[in-house]
Amino acid sequence: MSSPFDWSFPYASRKMPVLAANAVATSQPLAAQAGLRMLLAGGNAVDSAIATAIALTVVEPVMNGIGGDMFALVWHEGRLHGLNSSGCAPAAWTPEYFAGREAMPATGWGTVTVPGQVAGWKALSDRFGKLPFATLFEPAIAYAENGFPVSPTIARQWANQMPKLANEPGFAEAFLPQGRAPLPGEWWRFPDQARTLREIAESGGDSFYRGALAARIADFAARSGGALTADDLAEHRPEWVEPISQSFRDYTLHEIPPSGQGISALMALGMLEQFDLESMGRDSADYYHVSIEAMKLAFADLHHHVADPRHMRTDARALLDPAYLAERARLISMDRAAVPVAGTPATGGTVYLTAADASGTMVSFIQSNYHGFGSGVVVPGTGISLHNRGLNFVLTPGHANQVAPRKKPMHTIIPAFVTRGGEPVMSFGVMGGSMQAQGHLQMVTRLAAFGQNPQAMSDAPRFRVEKGPVVNVEAHLPDDVVQTLRQRGHNVAVAPADSLEFGSAQLICRLPQGGYLAASDSRRDGQAVGF
Repeated sequence: MSSPFDWSFPYASRKMPVLAANAVATSQPLAAQAGLRMLLAGGNAVDSAIATAIALTVVEPVMNGIGGDMFALVWHEGRLHGLNSSGCAPAAWTPEYFAGREAMPATGWGTVTVPGQVAGWKALSDRFGKLPFATLFEPAIAYAENGFPVSPTIARQWANQMPKLANEPGFAEAFLPQGRAPLPGEWWRFPDQARTLREIAESGGDSFYRGALAARIADFAARSGGALTADDLAEHRPEWVEPISQSFRDYTLHEIPPSGQGISALMALGMLEQFDLESMGRDSADYYHVSIEAMKLAFADLHHHVADPRHMRTDARALLDPAYLAERARLISMDRAAVPVAGTPATGGTVYLTAADASGTMVSFIQSNYHGFGSGVVVPGTGISLHNRGLNFVLTPGHANQVAPRKKPMHTIIPAFVTRGGEPVMSFGVMGGSMQAQGHLQMVTRLAAFGQNPQAMSDAPRFRVEKGPVVNVEAHLPDDVVQTLRQRGHNVAVAPADSLEFGSAQLICRLPQGGYLAASDSRRDGQAVGF
């Protein structure tokens, strides 16, 4: 059989892919090894993914923690399943609760929605796992109890976040015990987190929502200015959802439906289906220009229309309608950048990992505390760092994403999955806030239009657009492309060579004759492993 991609590696990279019958790829090597251990113990890709995710809360605390949200896409026995285990706002979060503010707070208790992640681990294990739930915690508990040396990348992220979070409730005591962040190579141990993980393992997660851990979270909130209550925690339930999709050439990209931002990747991809990217050429100024413009239009719709689906006035089908996306694509001019505005459809810090096993099960999994450590709030004696996902709400009266009790905010963390002709091709993700959707777009166009292999897709220079006018690009984007984009009106900012603002991709692609190619982003500590 012919390969779906070429085997050249045209970009500077410190990594090569791993080819194996079973594979794991994530952003931290010790966590990847935790997942591999589950596969070696007879577990499947779901067991591997959960163990990897649990370990990441210990070994990469600068990007996630026990108190975050998670989403997953699982290919199992010929079907793709979606899980949304994000939490809702506390019952006390009425618009009046935030009266006098122009925007949601960025840190502290005013950003803490119900953490859905722990319940998601258990839901995945119950439905698809082979190993006992408690077994999946063993590597993480060992890392927390015995310690591990902190990498230079994680030490840098830790130190960068310290000034902003040092005064939040419980943060300094938990994560700055010496009054500073750990140094590169310094050992980090966190026995409190080990005890919490053991209690979650033994209770099947119930303690976190309805038991002793829930009581400790709610009590600390009451004592330190938070609105989160025991009732808020007890109300949480993971949701199994039907993935949404968009075709591009003969591939199909699948995403979790709103409240996630994955729909914006699908919308941009649908717009690019109207353009001949192949004739533009890989890495050309035309390719970057049209991709940037499509992403800007998709983000305009995302931030205007997408929220908790129970509160959206425009549904996903309308936003993905081919006629609507063709109409949006006609707004793209090839010779100038435009200021994007939302359209009117017809009415009707994060960690990512992927795992695949020899039986064909593939998992695309993402969890997050949102901005690095998250809210900065850490429940004393537990190691539970709580996310700041509430920051994604808006305070604009009448907006679909306006904060409200027991409502989910628009969510940035999204896993992705690619199929071709109804068969699995690639499980992947690109962690990093708004970079995720545009990272998905860039990976899929490179696969489908240019036939690049997963490691090359990951190594290629990326762009990142935000709500503002600036287009950020990586330092290894050729200068002639940068200059052409500027001539077309793009406000291009070239990031430093060591920038961590362009996400971290992890990809596992099924090989035509069996087995997988696993790739991990060269921008971070990540590792692809297999056997």
